[in-house]
Amino acid sequence: MSEAGAVRKYRSRAEAAALVAEYEASGLRREAFCRARNVAVGTLDKYRRRVHRSQDSTSGGPIVPVEVVWSSGRNGNKAPGIDGVLVVEARSGHRIEVGRGFDGRTLEQLLKILDRM
Repeated sequence: MSEAGAVRKYRSRAEAAALVAEYEASGLRREAFCRARNVAVGTLDKYRRRVHRSQDSTSGGPIVPVEVVWSSGRNGNKAPGIDGVLVVEARSGHRIEVGRGFDGRTLEQLLKILDRM
């Protein structure tokens, strides 16, 4: 036991990956999720880095859930991206809208910064 009397919990890689998946599906902020699950924020961060590093190396990139939202065109027909605007909305509530001809590298850098928040 540590000085504070807490028992350290060791998790297998599968248990850690399941915890990360649960967190990412929860929509909760890290602090709230960790408090509810009695997990240190630093521990969750370590598990997330491990899981995402593993996904990046096996799939060529992180797995990102995507929702296609249909918009109405000028003639009323529904089609994805008909107006040429791409909207990215993170679980945190951050929202990015870009039009045709946007700079992909700048968007990638912005998303990396937002992912750290």
